[in-house]
Amino acid sequence: MADKDPIVTHVYTADPSAHVFNGKLYVYPSHDRETDIKDNDNGDQYDMSDYHVFSMKEVGGPVTDHGVALKADDVPWVSKQLWAPDAAAKNGKYYLYYPARDKEGIFRIGVAVGDKPEGPFKPEPEPIKDSFSIDPASFVDDDGQAYLYFGGLWGGQLQCYANGAFDSTQLGANEPSDGAALSAKVAKLSDDMLSFASPVTDVVILDASRSPIPASDHDRRFFEAAWMHKYKGKYYFSYSTGDTHFLCYAIGDSPLGPFTYGGRILEPVIGWTTHHSIAEFKGKWYLFYHDSTLSGGRNHLRCVKIREIVYDAEGKIRLKDPQPQIEPPKARLED
Repeated sequence: MADKDPIVTHVYTADPSAHVFNGKLYVYPSHDRETDIKDNDNGDQYDMSDYHVFSMKEVGGPVTDHGVALKADDVPWVSKQLWAPDAAAKNGKYYLYYPARDKEGIFRIGVAVGDKPEGPFKPEPEPIKDSFSIDPASFVDDDGQAYLYFGGLWGGQLQCYANGAFDSTQLGANEPSDGAALSAKVAKLSDDMLSFASPVTDVVILDASRSPIPASDHDRRFFEAAWMHKYKGKYYFSYSTGDTHFLCYAIGDSPLGPFTYGGRILEPVIGWTTHHSIAEFKGKWYLFYHDSTLSGGRNHLRCVKIREIVYDAEGKIRLKDPQPQIEPPKARLED
């Protein structure tokens, strides 16, 4: 497996969250499957119903598929769409965080607990109280405090909470076009990792002049795919810009922000969505991402890939090897 090849080809995978547990690299992706649902901005074509966990001892080496770790039928509150997950380790247990639509079609975030990194995971009977939207990303800091980042626009329903409470009239709507961009969300996690231990707050991204990134700046504003990692004492919040198809990052002095925009990590790839994670493994740093090359460009059938990243003297991120340029996807999907 070269670093630009899919890590697996026997199933479709996307939205990879990567962590090192017990000396192995584990990847927690969503699991794409065939569907006849037409692509749309609500994301109905992403009709995933379970999660597989993958592990490897070396980047580029053999990859183990540990099989189904959790499925929608296991979770009482879920109606459909197990979208992008993440995992964390604490207290000798492993925690899988996942978004899904509840019985009313509203996205919530659930948590399931396992004894091993690969699962299986037993879900809590209810979603995390006060959780909403999609794309949970967990981060356990050096002091043991854990955080959960989340949020995604359009089909991810984040725009429904623009005024602090759920507004059903904004389902299927776009984000506001003026003012500051809608922010990802973050909350501290309780010591048992099962609930929020603080109010949900905004992840504020600032420009070089210390002003919030405006909603009109689609090249830099948050859309979905929150991720947090730490490098040399700084906190790196990375994310997808969505309809402009970039992976960007911002740097801060606290896991709660604010963060100052730092630049792009990845240009557009084949396929409409971009979703990633960043992890250190055996002294090197890697970007985990997906594209649609395995399916010949079908947006809802994606494959996880890995590329090495490096940091310059100022802590800026770039790919170790140049990225081939492609024609960016359309800014909007066809209804």
